Amino acid sequence: MPSTFDLLVIGDANPDIVLGPLDTPLAFGQREQLVDTGLLTLGGSGAIMACGAARLGMKVAFAGRVGDDDAGRYVRSVLDARGVNTDALRLDPGLPTPLTTVLTRAGDRAILTAPGTLHATTGDDVPEALLADSRHVHAASYFLMPALAEALPGLMRVARRHGATTSLDTNDDPSGTWRGDALDAVLAVTDILLPNAQEAIALAGLATGPVNGPADGPATGPVLLDVAAARLAALGPLVVVKNGADGALVHDGRSVLRTAGVPARPKDTVGAGDSFDAGFVTAILNGLGATDALDLAAACGALSTRAHGGTPAQPTWDEAQAAVARNGKNPS
Repeated sequence: MPSTFDLLVIGDANPDIVLGPLDTPLAFGQREQLVDTGLLTLGGSGAIMACGAARLGMKVAFAGRVGDDDAGRYVRSVLDARGVNTDALRLDPGLPTPLTTVLTRAGDRAILTAPGTLHATTGDDVPEALLADSRHVHAASYFLMPALAEALPGLMRVARRHGATTSLDTNDDPSGTWRGDALDAVLAVTDILLPNAQEAIALAGLATGPVNGPADGPATGPVLLDVAAARLAALGPLVVVKNGADGALVHDGRSVLRTAGVPARPKDTVGAGDSFDAGFVTAILNGLGATDALDLAAACGALSTRAHGGTPAQPTWDEAQAAVARNGKNPS
């Protein structure tokens, strides 16, 4: 019997306030600074990925938790408007919806998040019926939701038992430790791991200092990145690493495939990695091989930067394929 949903996304959803670009240092002391752009838009890695996949034609459901407040109602309304099923988006009566402010400057960004319901999100917020009725299950923002992270190995096993494939984008770890208690157990039941370059190096235990460079920017040294990807692939998943303007790579535990990506002049890169995730997962679900999926995903990430915010410029399937063809590749 066919699944109702192509994709179930488990993770974070919140409003993003995107301000910038800031061309001087951030000033305290009650100083007011003016920037060119201010935007209220949908944020959260999971929510942006879900919207990107829906825009690409997938039937998408979202499971998570927001507050019973105006911000939570905004999140639900935007997800609904973009065709994402929100029946499993739980309202928490006692905690506020998470809220993020993104300050941008010259290809970089600072991110301030008030976690709200994130720490209260658990495995109980993910209905088993949805795990059984989805072709693929994607989890986002592993380190922001520790109670959900603890439950992820079991949730992924249930999904796999019902025939689904799985993926994970851990995103950043605010604590800087990069080793959740259940991380190895999650990776053992994850089919696709989708870090950016800095995250891959940190997750592999290879970082020797701060890992967060310019937003979605190239990591230091392709050899180091290959070693990190190989180390992570040895834990079980296909490892797909986003490396900003330097493209992306996929490591299957034996060999590396690369794409140079699609040239872009970004207005901002907020959510570009999540749009990349949506492209790669959608491409795989549509039957593309890893090389074509990598090209398609890179196009989705690049095209998403055409507007401010993570979701307004996400491409359709046809737009993404056209961008791949313009870049000298043959669309599948």
